[in-house]
Amino acid sequence: MTRTSQANRRIQKITIVSETFPPEVNGVANTLRHLCEGMVRNGHRVSVVRPRQRHESKNTAPDANGALFAHEYVVTGMPLPGYADLRFGLVSSSELQRLWQTDRPDAVYVATQGPLGIAAVSAAKKMGLPVSSGFHTNFHQYSQYYGAGFLAKPLCAYGRWFHNRTAITLVPTKKMQQVASDMGITPTGIWSRGVDCTRFAPCKRDETLRASWGLRENGHAVLYVGRLAAEKNLRMAVSCYERIRKLHPRTRFVLVGDGPMRRQLAEKHPDYIFCGTRRGDDLARHYASGDIFLFPSKTDTFGNVVLEAMASGLAVVAYDDAAASEHIRHSENGMKAPLAIDERFVDGALRLTNQPSLLNRIRAQARLDALELGWDSQIKQFEQLVLRSQSPKVQYYAPSKHSRSLF
Repeated sequence: MTRTSQANRRIQKITIVSETFPPEVNGVANTLRHLCEGMVRNGHRVSVVRPRQRHESKNTAPDANGALFAHEYVVTGMPLPGYADLRFGLVSSSELQRLWQTDRPDAVYVATQGPLGIAAVSAAKKMGLPVSSGFHTNFHQYSQYYGAGFLAKPLCAYGRWFHNRTAITLVPTKKMQQVASDMGITPTGIWSRGVDCTRFAPCKRDETLRASWGLRENGHAVLYVGRLAAEKNLRMAVSCYERIRKLHPRTRFVLVGDGPMRRQLAEKHPDYIFCGTRRGDDLARHYASGDIFLFPSKTDTFGNVVLEAMASGLAVVAYDDAAASEHIRHSENGMKAPLAIDERFVDGALRLTNQPSLLNRIRAQARLDALELGWDSQIKQFEQLVLRSQSPKVQYYAPSKHSRSLF
C-alpha cells in the first residue's frame, strides 16, 4: 500500500470551518469550494461549519439554497463592518463540542480567524481533535487602507496568538511563509492554489459581449476582477488605465465584481464598464473576452484571479508578490513590477498595449502554463499537511536566523 493510500484511509471525516463560503464570491470561498470538492472526490467525508449568509433565513435549510454539501452546520451570521455582504459567525465553543461529540471529525481545518474560528479552535483543543488553520487574508495590512494603521501591530499579535493555537498554519506561497515567520507564527506548511482550466479558457471569448463594451477592431479590454475595495489598490488600476487610454483611446476598462468602492468609482468614471458580480461560466466568459488583466493588489496572500486570468489567455500585469511571484515570469507569461515601484506596473501594461506581438505571445504562454496548475496536486498536498500535523515529531518550517520580528 502506498503512502498516499494510507493517508487517504486515515482521514475519514474532515470539518472545514470558515466565515465565508460559496455561493459568496471571494478568493477564500473559491478555494474552499475546490478543497471540499476535491476531498469528496478522493473519498473523504466533508462537513462545513459556516455563518448564515445574507440570502438565508433562519428557517432555510442549506440544501435548499444549492449548498455544495449536505453536511453543513449553519450558525448565526452578522455583517462584517465595512463589508455588509460578508458575515462573521457567532457560536459558542460548547455548541461545537456537542456537534462534534455526535459525529466526531478526524481533523478540523479553520480557514478564518474571526469569532467562529476562535470557537472552533477552542472546541477542537478541548476535545483533543487535530486542528490546523489557514492564513488566507492579510488583515493586518488592510488597516493602512482604512486610516487605521495603528491597528497593524495589535492585529499581528492577534494573528500570532490565533494561529499558534493550532498544530500547523497553511500558507499559499514561500513569501507568505516568511511573513508568517516574521509574525512569530510557527510551524507553517505551504498549500498553494490551482485553477480549473476547463472552465476558464480562451474558447469562452464572446465577441458579442466585447461589442457591448464598445470595443471596435483593434480595441483592447483592460480587465479587473475582484472586490471593489480600498485594500485591492484600485487607485493604481485606475491610474494605469488612464495612462493607457491617453495613448490608446479605443481601450475600455471593464471591472467585474462589487464592493464598497463601486459607487464612488462609477460616479467619478461613468465611462468605465461595471459588470457586477459574475459566477461560473458567465465569469469565465467575461475573463476570456478581455485582453490585459490588471492585478494591482499588494495585500493578497495569493490572488486566485491571477491563475484564472492566465487560464483564460490574458496577459497579467501584477506586482512581484503573491501568485504572481510564484507563477509569472516577467515578459514571458505576464508582466511583474517590484512592490515599491508603481511606475514599473504602468510600464508593463503600456508595453503590452504598444506591442501587439508581445501581447499575443504572452497570452498564449500564460494559457500553456496554467494548464500545469490543476487542483488535484493541491488537494493531495492539503491531505498530507493536515494528516502530518497530527504528529508532533514532524518538522515543517522554522524561522531562520534572518527572520525579523514585526514588534
